[in-house]
Amino acid sequence: MTQEAPKTAPHTALQHARIVGKVEYREGDGPNIVIRPGPVKVETGLNDATLSWEDGEVRGSTAIPLTDFKRYVKEGKIELAA
Repeated sequence: MTQEAPKTAPHTALQHARIVGKVEYREGDGPNIVIRPGPVKVETGLNDATLSWEDGEVRGSTAIPLTDFKRYVKEGKIELAA
């Protein structure tokens, strides 16, 4: 009897960051939505970055292409925690 190897999640990394500039995302074909300034959790995968935040009792989350995330970091709009 053989056992199936455990399945592993795709490579992801969790880090803390802060939105300090204009960072936008889009839901479907709708208009761009600005993420409010403040702390976010970022989980990066192979192709995208998922940003999660809390604003009072409201929680938000979105996935953006990894290239856009890296551009926001390079432009200083997202600051990664040390």
